[in-house]
Amino acid sequence: MADYAHSDHASRSREDKARRLAAYIWARGITGPELLELPQAQRRKLARAADTNPPSTDETWQVVAQLLAEKDAWAARHPEHPAAVRAHADEKILWVKPPVRPWNA
Repeated sequence: MADYAHSDHASRSREDKARRLAAYIWARGITGPELLELPQAQRRKLARAADTNPPSTDETWQVVAQLLAEKDAWAARHPEHPAAVRAHADEKILWVKPPVRPWNA
């Protein structure tokens, strides 16, 4: 019996999933490093919000982070292009919390 996890079909499925996740995450202004710093439970919630089954391996999340970096670089080179606009950047705070400043600082 063939190992499905390492088949061409499985690889294409992982790539499709990574692209769907990256599109959803990028529109919310989350960067690759921020994504990789999120706890697994938070990443699973993020994937479900993107209407995608959460990846079972960290390898897929690494691909998503790479796609986010590529899109960031592309958007920086093409700031006037409509696809370079993050449509839901205001939702970033729902996923990535800014550092808390001490009240006496």
